[in-house]
Amino acid sequence: MHEVDVAIVGGGPAGSSAARAAAEEGAEAVVLEKGVPRADRDGLGPDSTDAAGILDYWVDIMDFAPDEIPEWVKCRELSGAEFIGPNESMTLRSTGIESSYPNFGFTMHRARFDDWLRERAEDAGAEYRVGAAVREVETDHRAYTHTLTLRDGERIRADYLVLADGPQRTVTSRVLDPLLPDGSVERLAAPRANHIAYQEYREFPEEVFEADLLKFWWGAMPGHTAYPWVFPNDGTVARVGLTMPIGMDLCEVEDRDSYRLLRPEDERIPQGKVYLRRLLEQEYGDRYDVDEHFPLVEDRGKRGGTETYPISSTRPIDSPTVANVAVVGGAMGATSAFHEGGDHVAVRTGKIAGRLAALGALRAYNSEWKAAIGDEVLRSVALAELVRGYGPADWDRTLRTAGNIVERGEGFGLRNSVAAGTAGAKLFARYQRVKRRYRDGRYVQIREGDYAV
Repeated sequence: MHEVDVAIVGGGPAGSSAARAAAEEGAEAVVLEKGVPRADRDGLGPDSTDAAGILDYWVDIMDFAPDEIPEWVKCRELSGAEFIGPNESMTLRSTGIESSYPNFGFTMHRARFDDWLRERAEDAGAEYRVGAAVREVETDHRAYTHTLTLRDGERIRADYLVLADGPQRTVTSRVLDPLLPDGSVERLAAPRANHIAYQEYREFPEEVFEADLLKFWWGAMPGHTAYPWVFPNDGTVARVGLTMPIGMDLCEVEDRDSYRLLRPEDERIPQGKVYLRRLLEQEYGDRYDVDEHFPLVEDRGKRGGTETYPISSTRPIDSPTVANVAVVGGAMGATSAFHEGGDHVAVRTGKIAGRLAALGALRAYNSEWKAAIGDEVLRSVALAELVRGYGPADWDRTLRTAGNIVERGEGFGLRNSVAAGTAGAKLFARYQRVKRRYRDGRYVQIREGDYAV
């Protein structure tokens, strides 16, 4: 049996970051990545999915220097983001959060980002295995050591276990289930805990390709934090995608005629590809033929220029650190459907868990990740809760108010909100009330004390 100090399940941003941090502290660390084929990469790798990219202050959350991420990982530097409602829109040219990165942010090639993080982990001395699916984890509940059985039958014993298998939580749920005797692990079941995302790689006509702008449509489709987007890649290729809850029932949608991407003949919630075609026809169909002028780029994505993937939409969970287990990134619910991903929080939680495991100080993990990313998690949870139940008219009202606030200066602070009038002051007050509800770590949905350890 192979023995290591730290075993890491999952080789995405969280897993690779944990491995590098552990190896830098002198621990023997191994990453076990099952590997998923992609049409746009050679060989196996982590289940990478190109998401939006990285905002300016996210670079600081990841604890990277502004010039540390190599240019070959990036697709485009960004100058802002446009938020489009049924009748109102606004454009942000600043996140309003102090940061060291010089621009609004950047879009990136996610597979290259993963490759870069993997190289850093291996350079630090960590072992990274691809095609190593974990079949079973046995925990010694006296010593709290862990024995992992791989698909090929190999067994690995580890003093510390870092679970970084993303929002699907294939291994995480099996490890946590015996430690949550009240059945709390069911809160993390995919249909309840995740959204589904779908995206296509499309070539855009040069005259309508906006190379430095993220675009989001709100109130165009039903569902809590459901929205389509367009993100610029290299050349004139953009990722056109959406995120929406799993298992929605169209019969439960109120005022369905107000959603521009629904049709009277729809008997169920449309498939992602149907929504996206309607979006492109709505935005560009008066001037262009979608098939001819916005062709799929079929050699990108997971298959044929498309990809479907889960994205965490839960509040995060604490880890059972007494059992020498840390859950990081999407597996812990730290990523968010509201801001379309969370590579930044995945990287940071991975770094914290790997370092503490190597130092034999994993008991500090839950407090350290809250100190590092708690403000970001609180923002995402509060914003998502603020817009719960929103319909198209609500989005128009909010975007109009937010636009008036932005016109008065960077950020959404009290002064600018009050200056925007009664609507601005009320929006700011509602947001602050929701934040107070979840402050002091109350955004955590499974606390460390809930585990039977």
